[in-house]
Amino acid sequence: MFPMKHDFKTLHLDKISRTYHNGKKEFPALSELSADIQKGEFITLLGPSGSGKTTVLNCIAGILPLSGGRILLDDEQIDGLPPEKRGFGMVFQNYALFPHMTVAANVGFGLAMRKMPKPAIREKVRQALNLVQLADEENKLPGQLSGGQQQRVAIARAIVIEPPLILMDEPLSSLDAKLRLQMRSEIRQIHKELGQTTIYVTHDQDEALSLADRIVVMDKGKSLQTGTPKEVYLSPASIAVAVFLGYRTVLEMDVAAVSGEQAVLQGKGISLAARIMQPLKGKKALAAIRPEDFMTGEAAVNTIEGIVCNVEYNGISSQADIKTPAGEILHIRTNESLHENVPIRVHVLPERVLAYPAEI
Repeated sequence: MFPMKHDFKTLHLDKISRTYHNGKKEFPALSELSADIQKGEFITLLGPSGSGKTTVLNCIAGILPLSGGRILLDDEQIDGLPPEKRGFGMVFQNYALFPHMTVAANVGFGLAMRKMPKPAIREKVRQALNLVQLADEENKLPGQLSGGQQQRVAIARAIVIEPPLILMDEPLSSLDAKLRLQMRSEIRQIHKELGQTTIYVTHDQDEALSLADRIVVMDKGKSLQTGTPKEVYLSPASIAVAVFLGYRTVLEMDVAAVSGEQAVLQGKGISLAARIMQPLKGKKALAAIRPEDFMTGEAAVNTIEGIVCNVEYNGISSQADIKTPAGEILHIRTNESLHENVPIRVHVLPERVLAYPAEI
């Protein structure tokens, strides 16, 4: 027996934990993670490998039991239910397709188990395959498809049953760059059309920023920050979040002055006006800057001199490393043509220099 559709308003993760045991030692994969996910939201779990993202997904799906905490759909606790009674759609990294079934049979399997009439199954399968651009592959077996095509079959299979919640575990990781961009747009469009709540795991910040309504940044089994893509991108809550989200230049500096939300930082021949992200209680601070926020040339404030010591051409833009006289390395991205061993001046706007305490 399959579950009826659950018209929930909120999926509530209440201090969920998952601990692994190795002999006498315990290894926490999740540590009291809490989140409220509203019906129709697209939530991305973003973090490095081993941060606990997939563990969260597997606990929600019922594949892994909790060591502590609760999972609720509105007021109904579901963490004791087996996966098949939760009725969620899931897209795995490893596809999990039936090798002896055709593409159409794989996509329609869940519908067939729900005793849907065959003509209705054929139509829904056709629509799902069109959405993932596999309309001409319906009679092939999974083994006849590329890895990317197999993942798109898995996406179609999760979508076609129209579950109340879709769980996606890095579904685009096996696709080439062009298809990843294309599928991002298609996944987002499918989400809008069907209104299905989606929780999406990725380590790719570009995917997270382009797809999500809200992002949960994770590391070491904990949530470091939850916010809209713009909030997370422009205002990382900690230096750990900033570094993961691409603030490659991190300089340890002295706190020379603090005024409201602004600070003046000094160190190794560099003076920077910065935006304070966390209270600066000590004498030291960390200044974090994105590569794209550096601009070539001088300005009234935040100008730094250096020598171009490395250039990587990326097509439209170039990545470059700038070495200051004191030996600090700045990582910049620019559309201008740069050459190694040439002196350069760069500057950055004060609001794009983020200041965090050096010790927490």
